[in-house]
Amino acid sequence: MKTKIYIDNKRFIAGTTLKDERLPEHNNMAFHASLNPESVLENRKRLAASLQCKLQDFVSASQTHSTNFHKVTLSDKGRGAEVGATAIPNTDALYTTEPNILLCSFTADCVPVIFWNEVNGLIGVIHSGWKGTVQEITLNVFEHLKTAEGCKAEDFHVQIGMALSQEKFEVDEDVYVKFKALEYADEFMYFNEPTNKYHIDNQNTVKKQLELAGVPEDRITIDRTCTYISPDGFSYRQDKKTGRHMSFIMRHADE
Repeated sequence: MKTKIYIDNKRFIAGTTLKDERLPEHNNMAFHASLNPESVLENRKRLAASLQCKLQDFVSASQTHSTNFHKVTLSDKGRGAEVGATAIPNTDALYTTEPNILLCSFTADCVPVIFWNEVNGLIGVIHSGWKGTVQEITLNVFEHLKTAEGCKAEDFHVQIGMALSQEKFEVDEDVYVKFKALEYADEFMYFNEPTNKYHIDNQNTVKKQLELAGVPEDRITIDRTCTYISPDGFSYRQDKKTGRHMSFIMRHADE
């Protein structure tokens, strides 16, 4: 099974699944975008085995391009793991302070954000499509973590996962205006006169939101793989019936 691992040490493991033509539905990980849920289940079991955890350790949400987030507790273990209907509803970001829980986020062009706190062990995932970005979901989550969980922004490491590149993310004026209203995204947009389209760098806009929350720039990494161009990528823009990547993170129990 093809995966890209961003971090793997004694405390944390995080990464993303990749499109793999050898596997059912090309290694699709999302029930809501599947032709056959059994294929997704098979792919997830294969991932669990490769990560040396159980499928019941997975926790996922039903993503709706909202700004809603959820603190995952031990009672949430297994939600959305084997049946999509049990996923945490109407939620686009998950975080937890518990070990041995694999937090999952699904994308096919949208920006996945994976984060871990080296001081207190808190981990999380965020799904930030353009709608989530203009609603500042990432900034909102990190402000919450500072106020409600007592986290310091400088203690986080953040991995921004593979997503639609600026070259391929072309939009009309209605979307451009929403990014323009953020007042800090101008440098991440350009206008293409021949096509009359705007091109937006959603990854860098999310990175800016992390910096506004206080996360140091040298603790933010961007995976510049374009989901549209790369053979490893699922792209909704390219194919409306495509599968989804799973971005994931888990903290191991302290020895």
